[in-house]
Parts: sequence; structure tokens; C-alpha cells
Amino acid sequence: MPSNPSDPIDLNPRRTADALIPIFYDDLRRLARGARWKVSAGGTLQTTALVNEAYLKLRRSEGFNDSAHFLRAAAIAMRQILINVARAAMAAKRGAGADTVPLDDALEMPAASAEALLEISDALERLAGVGPRLADIVECRFFGGLSEEQTAQALGLSERTVRRDWVKARAWLRSELGPTVLPVRGND
Repeated sequence: MPSNPSDPIDLNPRRTADALIPIFYDDLRRLARGARWKVSAGGTLQTTALVNEAYLKLRRSEGFNDSAHFLRAAAIAMRQILINVARAAMAAKRGAGADTVPLDDALEMPAASAEALLEISDALERLAGVGPRLADIVECRFFGGLSEEQTAQALGLSERTVRRDWVKARAWLRSELGPTVLPVRGND
């Protein structure tokens, strides 16, 4: 983020992704690196490719209210991209589309990582049925790589609420998935 991540940037009038990407590019790369690491995508899922794909999704939006809105949208876009890549990897593992050529070879993901990511995504959907705010926090923290402070800002919550709900959400997900599927440590 620019100078101080806790200070939201006033984006009035609503600014588009084209105007915001240069401002937040380093932050988006950091978020993408974190998302790649958390889903064990390793060297096969390139940070730049993930940021570029997120940019293409963000361009479809009519604008963003503030920096928190933009970063939340970026987290959602990255999650959707990672899920799509995981689904494609699982389909390829099962032999689907053997004659097709992938659009972006840089976005390949190992099958084991793809399975884990899809399990996490499915569990996150179930969590949204139990507690939508908990799912939003996981999306921001796990897929978007946002800090507690940034997540609070993005969701309009207090940091204390985010911290408390993050603990609840991780516990719920670990009970659903087990500790080996969800690679979330202490204060990640």
C-alpha cells in the first residue's frame, strides 16, 4: 500500500482498476505471492500471471470506493482465479480436455495443491452458510493475504472482531479439513 496501509486512500470519484493498479501493484504482488504460498502453488503459478489475471477481473468493475474496497475485490479475484486453476488441474488429472491447450501455461498447479485448494474452497462455502462474516474474513486473510487491520478496514469491522472471528474461522476450518489441508499458522 502507499505510505501507510492503515490510511484508506480516498478514491472519490470512484476510480477504476486502470487508475489503481499502478498505485497498488506492489501490494497486489505481495498478496499474490502470499496466496501462491498458502495453496502450495510453488513455482508453477507465477505471481505476475496471478496479478495480471486479477487485473483483468478488476477491470470489469465500474470503480472502487476506497483502498479497502479495491483490496477486498482483489482478494476475491485472486481466490476465483486460484479456484479456476485448481479445477482445471483436477480436470486435467482426470483426463478431461486432453486435446485442448491451456490458455496460460504459467497458471498450472500441481494436482495435490489443486485438491487441497478445492477442499478449502468447498469448506469456505459451507462456512459461509454458518457464518458469512467468518467466510469473508477467511477470504481476505487467506486468499487475499490482508492483515487483520486491512481486513477490518475492507469489511468495515473492528480489528478485535476480525481477530476473534479469524480464530473462530480457522478452528472451524481445521475441524472440517484437518490441520494438514489448511496451512494457516498462528497469526497469518
